[in-house]
Amino acid sequence: MTGRLNKLQAAFVIARRDYTATVLSRSFLFFLLGPLFPILLGVLFGGIGAKVASDSERVRVAVISSPADFTRLDRARDELAALPGTGQLPFLTSAPLETNNKSLLNAGERSVTAVLEYPFDGPTLIGKLRPEDPLVGQVRLILDRASKGTAKVPEIGLVTLRQTAGATRNAREITARGGQTLLFLLTLLLSGMLLSQLIEEKSNKVIEVLAAAVPVESIFIGKLFAMLAMSLTGIVVWMSVAVGFLALFAPGLFAMLPEPAVGWPLFLALGALYYAMSYLLIGAAFLGIGAQASTAREVQILSMPITMGQVGLLFLANFAISAPYDSLGILAAAFPLSSPFALISRAALDEAVLPHLAALAWQGLWVALILKLAAAWFRRSVLNSGGPKGRWWKRKAATA
Repeated sequence: MTGRLNKLQAAFVIARRDYTATVLSRSFLFFLLGPLFPILLGVLFGGIGAKVASDSERVRVAVISSPADFTRLDRARDELAALPGTGQLPFLTSAPLETNNKSLLNAGERSVTAVLEYPFDGPTLIGKLRPEDPLVGQVRLILDRASKGTAKVPEIGLVTLRQTAGATRNAREITARGGQTLLFLLTLLLSGMLLSQLIEEKSNKVIEVLAAAVPVESIFIGKLFAMLAMSLTGIVVWMSVAVGFLALFAPGLFAMLPEPAVGWPLFLALGALYYAMSYLLIGAAFLGIGAQASTAREVQILSMPITMGQVGLLFLANFAISAPYDSLGILAAAFPLSSPFALISRAALDEAVLPHLAALAWQGLWVALILKLAAAWFRRSVLNSGGPKGRWWKRKAATA
């Protein structure tokens, strides 16, 4: 008869059991389809936003003037609209000189936003406007252009540089913030799954059955690493689908993405490592919380401080982008729970690789420490393996 498995072997058995049971289940397919819902919502709201934008482009200004004056204004408006960066200029509609401006503003169909009277002789703009409204400045720009007659807009000589220090820094800051946000969202979304699984197994008495065969610490570590492997599997699938979709429908988008300082291959590898560190640190805390709760409601109450703490960590890590070498930036990189978020942004901004090796070693040390403490807490609180010790006042009365 073979002896009992040691802790590492038992943890591997638990991890393999949980991983295969999760990945090979039907619910895992719905888990993979989960990100499609926010994407669909984004497309829906994007369509709504596009419709609102198109509606805003239909801003009309009625011009009460002679046909010749309106032709000058309309030509000036078209010339300005052809220039890049002039914004969405209002459309101009012609109205005879005898038209009442109130009838134009109160019209039900094809209503106008404002009415312009006497464009070249004491122009007056009538409407629900303020002096700082963009429409006022746009109308003034059209009037100024029309008053210059047929003078051509001067051409500007353009020298295109491949890159500048300021433009490169700004582009890499976009990558840094994107990497931080993605790492935060994935950790927040996927680490919470540990709680539901633990609550289910506690209610079904599975934990007690497993504890009879393997050490309790092995159950804790095995479950944590199984969920990490499962989440990494989901991330690989999502990234593969996203890359394939962009390669088919938006191949030019890859060239527009700001390249991080360390390059895309190393940046993605560091992202995976920092995600694993962040998941293990936060997941250990969530498992410890799940050990204290017996219902889903208690889990929600107890997990709220950690969720809010994660948001605070993201705010702290933002200082590693704007001021990486200030006191708050250094604190964000040194504090173990915010270090993965701070260092992924450092990979986008700085070419140095050595700080990442030191940070991974530092984070690994804290992962080992927190795993040990959380596993002991898990063993003590879930199964009460230390036995009932009694209240301190009862022990004191017994010894008196």
